[in-house]
This record gives sequence, structure tokens and C-alpha cells, in this order.
Amino acid sequence: MTGLLAANTSAADKRAAFRAGLASGRIQRFPGAFNPLVAKLIQEIGFEGVYVSGAVLSADLGLPDIGLTTLTEVAGRGHQIARVTDLPVLIDADTGFGEPMSAARTVTVLEDAGIAGCHLEDQVNPKRCGHLDGKAVVPIEDMVRRLRAAVSVRRDPNFVICARTDAAGIEGIDAAIERAKAYADAGADLIFTEALNTAADFAKFRAAVPIPLLANMTEFGKSELLSATMLEEIGYNAVIYPVTTLRLAMYAAETGLRELLATGTQAGLLDRMQHRSRLYELLQYERYNEFDSDIFNFTLGRNQ
Repeated sequence: MTGLLAANTSAADKRAAFRAGLASGRIQRFPGAFNPLVAKLIQEIGFEGVYVSGAVLSADLGLPDIGLTTLTEVAGRGHQIARVTDLPVLIDADTGFGEPMSAARTVTVLEDAGIAGCHLEDQVNPKRCGHLDGKAVVPIEDMVRRLRAAVSVRRDPNFVICARTDAAGIEGIDAAIERAKAYADAGADLIFTEALNTAADFAKFRAAVPIPLLANMTEFGKSELLSATMLEEIGYNAVIYPVTTLRLAMYAAETGLRELLATGTQAGLLDRMQHRSRLYELLQYERYNEFDSDIFNFTLGRNQ
């Protein structure tokens, strides 16, 4: 009954798959999962990976994305999600939750949680959402120290350390490119440039930076929503859709609750709900029943 209570694939194999995907020439699509059940759906539908967004985790706790969450909260949710999926999980580790030593500890904790990779950003701590104004970035040397500390403690060489720079909206694209190159030299495996605006901006980054690149296609932000096909043609290696599933779910929940309040019944909402049978299918109820029967439906011999 493998793959029932936890994923079939080991953390090491998921990390190797993430590395191979980044080198494959095919863009790796990582929708955000706001809980483990959504991660199971992402895998079933056929994506290459799962993303865990810091903004989504904050929102799930009823908090704004301004650096209020802790390493324990982030690693805990990451572990819950990673254990149910065979896909690699990339997680948002903010600024590493402190100074370089804290960033180093963050990597070890996330490795232990079964995560395939994390991204660390160059914002001043505490950070804020990358698509808000008023951000500030640390000097390049500070971020380089943050990255070197993180890389130095990595036990699995396939654990992907992604460097995110928020400098494009503050210092300009050329400065962000300079930072990206420095972060690559410091040992980053993947570069994530936040809040680029147009396809031309993404192409300029691709032409200038020699290591794998990740694009953020978040809705209602500063970036034009480019298709995965276009990003692949530009030469990007991965794309995240951080808040998409949460926005879909919250919109549906809000409209449904308003109708329930207005009408006093959910009868008119049934065609907008996941059916009980579909939920049971996703949760593999039948396999659990087989597992339970195999264990508990037995008899003891006389001599036992």
C-alpha cells in the first residue's frame, strides 16, 4: 500500500528531479498549494512541482505578508505539503528569518522537512510582499553572506538554493542583473527576479544571467502575465503561480457564503462545489479501506 499515508518518492529523489527539470530545457511549472490537499491535486493534474508561498502562508494565518511568520510555521507547513506529494516542493524562506546564521539554520530545517529547495531574498529584514511599494534591499555583500552561509550547510547537494532579488523595482533592472550575477557567484543554483514588468524585461535578464532563472506569474501584481510557453521560449527554467489557488478558493468561498447568507440554503451552490465522491477519490478512501481490511480482518491460529 505504498504512497498511501505518504508520498512514494523520497526527498532525495524529489530534489534530483527538481535539478533534472531545471536542466531539461522544459519549463517547470509550480503552482502554489495553500494546503496538502491542493498539493495532491497539483500532482494529479500533471504539473512538475509544488510551490509554497510565504504570502499565502501569512494570509492563511490571517496576517499580511510583512515578515511576521516564523521558521517553525513555514517549515511545518512545508513538511505537511511535501509529505503528501511525489513532486518537488519549492518553498519561500523570506530573508532566511534573520542573519546569515539563521539563513543557514533555515536550510537545514527545510532539508529535514523534505523540501526540494527554497528561495532567499535580498530584502531588508523584516521583508514585505515583493509586489508592494516601499521595499528596501540590503547591500549586495550582505546578501552574498546570507547565500554563502546557506550553501555552506547544505547536506544534500541537490537541495536547490534560489536567490531572489527585489532590486529591479528599487534600483533598476541593470542593478538587479548585477546582483543576480553576484548571487550566482556566491553559490545560488537558481535566480528569481521579483516584479519584472514585461516580456522584454524577462528576456533582458535571460540574456545577462548564465544560470537557471525562475519567473513569478502572480496575479494583480507588477508583472505582465506571460504564458508558460512564452517564458520557455525566452529561456526561463521555472515559473511559479504563488497565490492562484488561494485566490480561486477564496473567491468561491466568499461568493458562496454571501449566497448562503442571502438565501438561507446552499442548494443553489451545489454545482459550484467539489462533490463528496471527488474528494474521496482525491483522498483515496477506497485504498485506505483496503489497507484497513488487510490489517484487521484476520484470524489467529491455535498455536499462536
